[in-house]
Amino acid sequence: MTAWVGIGANLGDAQANVLDALERLTWSPGVRLLRASSLYRTAPIDSSGDDYVNAVAEVDTLLSARALLAVLLDIEQAHGRERPYRNAPRTLDLDLLLYDDEVIADAPALLVPHPRMHERAFVLAPLAELAPALQIPGRGRVAELLPLVAEQAIERM
Repeated sequence: MTAWVGIGANLGDAQANVLDALERLTWSPGVRLLRASSLYRTAPIDSSGDDYVNAVAEVDTLLSARALLAVLLDIEQAHGRERPYRNAPRTLDLDLLLYDDEVIADAPALLVPHPRMHERAFVLAPLAELAPALQIPGRGRVAELLPLVAEQAIERM
């Protein structure tokens, strides 16, 4: 299966944390990192704190969506991820954005496609860099969605 993972951080050395998450994906059994976007800097949305460093990774996986999510949560925990409140600043955040073309509604733990990915420049810009024709089930092509978030400031690092 092909899956897309969103990666972000805004606490500590955010850039190093994002790069480490990409490296940890390459070590994860059942996961093969195919490619990763450039790093992007974005202001927090519905949150506070320093700017975020974001990226998107495409992976090939033998894991189920739930098992892949468990790997992502383990990587977050290795970076001391805490969840004191919704949208709190974070040392590392990994989101399962897409899992092939499947729609998974196992709320609250697993919702694929990620429910707000089509509203976020920090997801769409890195995705557009790698796969502008990628279809987000129920939403449309990445390249068509990106102009809809043009007011969100984002900068390639």
